[in-house]
Amino acid sequence: MSVQGIIALILVFAAVVAITWIVSVIFFREADIRAEEIARRNETQYNPLARFIAPGFLVQLRFATAFLLGGIALCILLFLRVSMIPALIFGTLIPAIAGFYLILLHFRKKAQKRASEFRKKLLDLVMGLANGLRAGMALPQALEVISRDIGGPLQEEITIALSEYRLGVELPEALTRIYRRIPAEDLKLLITSIRLSQQTGGSMADVLDHMTDTIRQRTVFQEKLATLTAQGRFESIAIALMPLAAFIILYLLDPALMSPLVTTGTGWCALGVVAVLETLGFVIIRKIVTIEV
Repeated sequence: MSVQGIIALILVFAAVVAITWIVSVIFFREADIRAEEIARRNETQYNPLARFIAPGFLVQLRFATAFLLGGIALCILLFLRVSMIPALIFGTLIPAIAGFYLILLHFRKKAQKRASEFRKKLLDLVMGLANGLRAGMALPQALEVISRDIGGPLQEEITIALSEYRLGVELPEALTRIYRRIPAEDLKLLITSIRLSQQTGGSMADVLDHMTDTIRQRTVFQEKLATLTAQGRFESIAIALMPLAAFIILYLLDPALMSPLVTTGTGWCALGVVAVLETLGFVIIRKIVTIEV
């Protein structure tokens, strides 16, 4: 490529970045206002992503990533001297759409990881509460002692619940608010047990002992289920990557045979259809091997 072509490519890339920034500033101001309005309307609903990023800024980041990746892909295609309109459209839209959703998936994974760490600590919470009650502590005192050492998201949530309890909220209600933020069947069972014990006056320590056995059996079952579905998850990844590996191998063995896929409009359309079908197949297989318990 000549010097003029390189300069033109740099100018195109700079224009893409500038347009992305301008659109982001204008659009995200409206997104922030819209997000605040939605939050006011749904005050009873909790958005787990809001702990990691503001809703308005998340929208801004998603669109900015989409514009940026689409612009970079367009510059690369122009650098490779791709002049076919279908190739330019598909080559720009696919990275843009991928960037738009990958940002959301990233923060959803962070929220799911935090919820998973929270659920793993529930067994320790129930065992600690049972031991604390047997030692003569009241339930709030036992929770406070446990919150000092248990660590992780569970410690953060218990600290919030105890703060609400000191401000006048009933303890079962404070724990129920934790359940609204992080739904967990074991926590729901614990809240129900506390409510029933307070109403009937039974031994809460004995109830928590039975809960400990139930949670332990549930944990063993979930680990066994994860082991049984591990093969399906691996197959979903292997099947999705198989066409790409086959294309690379065949292109290395016989470039003349595979070059029409990347040099003609029909070839690019075929690649787009394959990409869509592969994505659908991957999603369907993941849905099949993902079992909600």
